[in-house]
Amino acid sequence: MQKPLGAQISHALKARGVEVIFGIPGVHNVEMYRGIEEAGITHVLARHEQGAGFMADGYARASGRPGVCYLITGPGFVNAMTALGQAYSDSVPVLALASCLDETAARRGQLHQMRDQRAAGATVCDWSETASDPAAVFALIDRAFGEFASARPRPKALHVPIAALGALADPAPQPPLRPEVPHLTHDQIYAVIDALAEAEKPLFVFGGGAAAGAGHVPALLQQTGAASFVTYAGRGIVPADQPLFFGSFLARPDSARIAAEADLVVALGTELSEVDLWRDHLGNTGRMIRVDLDPEVLSGLRAGDMGFIGDAAALMKALTIAIPARNDDRPACWDAGRVAETRRRWRGEIMAERPGIVEVAEALRAVMPTDAMIYSDMTQLAYGGKEVWDMPRAGHWHHPCGFGTLGYALPAAIGGAVARKGLPTCAIMGDYGLQYTLPELGTAVELGLPLPILVWDNGSLGEIRDSMVASQIAPNAVVARNPDFLALARAYGAGAVEPSDLKGLQEALVAAFQADGPTVIRMTPALV
Repeated sequence: MQKPLGAQISHALKARGVEVIFGIPGVHNVEMYRGIEEAGITHVLARHEQGAGFMADGYARASGRPGVCYLITGPGFVNAMTALGQAYSDSVPVLALASCLDETAARRGQLHQMRDQRAAGATVCDWSETASDPAAVFALIDRAFGEFASARPRPKALHVPIAALGALADPAPQPPLRPEVPHLTHDQIYAVIDALAEAEKPLFVFGGGAAAGAGHVPALLQQTGAASFVTYAGRGIVPADQPLFFGSFLARPDSARIAAEADLVVALGTELSEVDLWRDHLGNTGRMIRVDLDPEVLSGLRAGDMGFIGDAAALMKALTIAIPARNDDRPACWDAGRVAETRRRWRGEIMAERPGIVEVAEALRAVMPTDAMIYSDMTQLAYGGKEVWDMPRAGHWHHPCGFGTLGYALPAAIGGAVARKGLPTCAIMGDYGLQYTLPELGTAVELGLPLPILVWDNGSLGEIRDSMVASQIAPNAVVARNPDFLALARAYGAGAVEPSDLKGLQEALVAAFQADGPTVIRMTPALV
């Protein structure tokens, strides 16, 4: 039965597994809202299109399914571009569906007009395309979902002209079978096995792309005798009690010295980017094997290195099956005592660099539920916490790496909480970052989400202040007058509390997970 195309889009998305859409309706995309309820999809009303994009991002990270947002022509789409850029940097499957003007070349002065909305989207998305007829719309939706399933997941933007959204259209075709991610061949797997067998001092580096293989890591490390690091996105992949685990300290400058000691580095599901290392190179001088879904990640390999396009998690499983257990009589290649001492030294460095942060992070970790999913913002508590806080599960701490935008944590945590009903979700923010997306607190209140919002309030842009001082620049424009965050929280209908010590902080966090709505927990350096 024919319906306006806007309604058919919602039905097509439902048939492809979409349960939730985040967005804000407007006069130009109202036809996209005609079929949402009829299709059985839940719509979450954001307070700003950037918030809608971040919610879709957080939902995707929590659920493992694509996040979808509905956007309006021009400024609505542009408002969401920051969120789409973040999703691109962090390999998050987000589909942005936006209305667009029917014609922009001959007419000027139209409502929400911009010179080239499609091209603007292409700067922050994997692709950005305009579809003027139903067949093109449905084909591009299926292309997006197929690529989410089989390649490095990154955001896609689909723009549909206003007139086309309101025109009658036939239903979408049945969803096609989706392709799978590529797997390494038999010969490639055994090339990795042979390299590991020859290595005297192997080192694994696990990134977020290897999270699905976390269950195989203890056996893999035991079989190979390898030491390991995780990137920030890979935390939780290696259990914290592994004796040869260097943690998520890759950003420590002398981790390069550790990498140089290895005669083989196997990097799985990681870019080894600037925001992983904070230097140009890992530091290894021996051979490297890299496995990733993105061919671009494999560029820059040296003579003797190997790079394979494929699923890192599937390789990890195959290795544990094919590699025999390490002979206990074989001399240990890494010293567990030295690994532990190195970790203690790095922890001490962070305590000196960021006074009070380690104590607060460890107090929170002690009472955080093991199945909690954490979303953090650009704040000193997150910067230090990402290094010293070993996660009990992979894929349960999400941070805006790469694009590095402020304001991410609150709306992303809302999306994550929507995806994980009944499971604990938490946001960690700074006083400045909270003000970027504070209105989204209203959405959390409307949804009744038991969401602790931990706000590190040092009354300044602390990281920038410290950077200025380190650069011998007189601190400038790093102090802003903060509002009364607790009063604002209560004005929205949220809970609000300011603990006076670490024990009170722990009690506040536990209580917030049991509340019937979000709770803003203000933390200051005076806690320690």
